[in-house]
Amino acid sequence: MSSPDGGRDDRAWLTSSLTTMAHKETDKQPADSIAAEMIWFDSHAHLQDEVYDKDLQSVLDRAEQVGVRQILLPSSSLDDAKRAVALARSDRRLVCAVGCHPHEAHSFNLDEIEPWQTLIDQKSQTRIVAVGEIGLDYHYDFSPHETQQSVFRRQLEWASHWDLPVIIHNREATLDCLRMLDQAAADGFLRTNPGVFHCFSGSVETAKIVLEMGFYLGFDGPVTFKNARKTIDVVSICPSDRLLIETDSPYLTPEPYRGRRNEPEFLPLIGSRIAQIRGVSVETIASETTQNACRLFEL
Repeated sequence: MSSPDGGRDDRAWLTSSLTTMAHKETDKQPADSIAAEMIWFDSHAHLQDEVYDKDLQSVLDRAEQVGVRQILLPSSSLDDAKRAVALARSDRRLVCAVGCHPHEAHSFNLDEIEPWQTLIDQKSQTRIVAVGEIGLDYHYDFSPHETQQSVFRRQLEWASHWDLPVIIHNREATLDCLRMLDQAAADGFLRTNPGVFHCFSGSVETAKIVLEMGFYLGFDGPVTFKNARKTIDVVSICPSDRLLIETDSPYLTPEPYRGRRNEPEFLPLIGSRIAQIRGVSVETIASETTQNACRLFEL
C-alpha cells in the first residue's frame, strides 16, 4: 500500500497523524509510543470476507501494531456466520456475531432455527457475542421490504431468546426500523442494553430516539469525509458511554485511504477524528470506546 504523499511509509504517516490529533500533553511523546499505549476495539469488521484470504495474518498483525486488540466479526448469512465463527475460534483477538443481513433476507428460512441454534449453543466456545448484522436496507432492495421486515423481526426474537445484543443495519428505512424496534420493545424483545446501530448516518433527532431506546451508536470511516456534517453533529452529542467505533472493513475506508480496501489498522484514524470533533484526547476515545464495546458485548 502506498503512502499519501508517495514517499513516507504508511505506518509512519499513521502514527504521525495520531500525534497531530492528540492533545498537547501527548505531543512530546514519540508517535510509535502513543500508538502502542492505546488499546482499540474494532466493533465491526468483516475479516471473514474473501478479500482477506491471502493476507489475513498480515492484516491482524498490522492492527496489533497500532493497538487494535479486539475485533468483532459480524455476519450476513449462515455460511458467512460459520466462517466468522471459525475465525473467532482460531484467534483470541476475534469475537463474532451471527445473523442475516437484509440483503440476504430473500434466502433466509423463517422456520429454520436449527442450524443457527447449533452455533449459538456453543457460543461460549465459539465466541459469539451478538446477533447481527440485522435490520433493513431500502437503498438497494436486494430483498423485498416485507421479507426484510419478517426476517428482522424473527432475529430480534432470537436475540431476546438467546439474551444477546443486536447489531442493527439501517439504510433509508428509518421509520420502519424504529417502528419495528418500538414493537419489539413493547413485546419484551429488547434488552436493557439492546445493541448498536452500526455505521450510524442518521440525524441528531433520530440519534436521540435511538439513544433513548438504549442503543449505542457506531461510527466508521465516513466521519473523516469532508461532507460528514450530519455525522459530525451526531458525534458531538453522543454520550461518551454510548460511543463505538468500527471500520466496517473492507468497506468505508477513512481518509486519506478512501477508495482502497479497508482494514482494522485504520481504526485509530477514525478515533482521532472523533477525538478532534469532541475536543478530547485520542487516548480518551480509545479508552471509552473499548470499555463501551466490552460492556455491550459482555467481554
